[in-house]
Amino acid sequence: MRYGVPSQKQIFLKGMAGEKPLVPVHYKKLEELAESKLSAEAYAYIAGGAGAGDTMRANREAFGRYRLQAQMMRSVSEVDIGVTILGKTYKTPLLAAPIGVLELAHREADAGVAKACSRLDIPMIFSNQASVDMETCASRMKDQPRWFQLYWSKSDELVHSFVKRAEKCGCEAIVVTLDTTSLGWRPMDLDLAYLPFLRAMGLAQYSSDPVFQSIVEQNLQDPSSEKPDSPAVNLTTLRNIIRLSHHYPGGFFKNLTSKRALTAVRTFIDIYMRPELRWNDLHRLREMTRLPIWIKGVHVPDDVEKALDSGVSGVIVSNHGGRQIDGGMAALDALDQIAERYKKKIPILFDSGIRTGADVIKALALGADGVLIGRPYVYGLSIAGAAGAEAVFRFLLAEIELQLSLMGIFRIRDLSRENIIRI
Repeated sequence: MRYGVPSQKQIFLKGMAGEKPLVPVHYKKLEELAESKLSAEAYAYIAGGAGAGDTMRANREAFGRYRLQAQMMRSVSEVDIGVTILGKTYKTPLLAAPIGVLELAHREADAGVAKACSRLDIPMIFSNQASVDMETCASRMKDQPRWFQLYWSKSDELVHSFVKRAEKCGCEAIVVTLDTTSLGWRPMDLDLAYLPFLRAMGLAQYSSDPVFQSIVEQNLQDPSSEKPDSPAVNLTTLRNIIRLSHHYPGGFFKNLTSKRALTAVRTFIDIYMRPELRWNDLHRLREMTRLPIWIKGVHVPDDVEKALDSGVSGVIVSNHGGRQIDGGMAALDALDQIAERYKKKIPILFDSGIRTGADVIKALALGADGVLIGRPYVYGLSIAGAAGAEAVFRFLLAEIELQLSLMGIFRIRDLSRENIIRI
């Protein structure tokens, strides 16, 4: 499938009739329109970063330090943008990054993204904190590629259940996120005193899991599970509990009278994070699944060495889009270091800061085998649901194809460090 010239032609021809793209092509305008569609709480959760936002800015500034080199009189009319990852060929270099609580962006949430990805053969990495369970999303994708992202809970039994469900619904890999053993300090969320999980949002993988439900049942029967640090009871508290009981599966009155929804949220908060997770734990995960295991959140070369020793299949260079550590290293600079040292030893994907097709090309030239897209598709989703997310992916693919054509590169897999310089 071609994206570049056909996409341009379609946009310009529709412009003759006065029609402009429903989803803006320019990233700044995309974000601005999305912000106007989102609640203040939703925008803060999606757009916000850790601390003063230095890591987010560093991610973007890093792309400006790398320049593409293009030789003239080598332009090609058709470009192969397929990539090979762990021996499997994918039609594009893009993967949909796991993003939690997508119901904040649009009612279609994860199901809308699954629909968009299936139309374009883009692998979707199902989020551990999804708003739609993995089985439902998998049914929307049919045979299209999907992976599952795992936050390692305090309950190994729950981890095992998630992994086995991922296998059953056709996921091709498990992606363990390493950099979120606790939430980063995120001022935009803190100023609004808003965490969506406390409203029973982003808990679809949990509410649909038999192991999690059994833990909730145990806590319902255990008076000691009541927490002394509950919020003050006032009208706002009561409204939020009522909304939570509406939102959580199982029926409003049953949730409200049995405290099931409130107990489920408390249970999630108690077991969600595992700060004591260590490299040796990955060996136990290897025993739980036959699927390839990727680790996400690596940005130090020495950690790649530890990953190799732990038997993982691939690494995703990422700083969580600047949402976890403020003042951290730019993800692209980390990719430069890691790929130069480990490119031939282990598959490498890249995440954090991608906004344009040119960004994708730079990451691939530095040694990434594929690239995860995050905030851009969420903004598209917020504007027009599945169609909006699909439009964002199509625009990126069109730009990638056109840029490679202008650079005289016939196959995206031929990109190398010869095509890029650091200034």
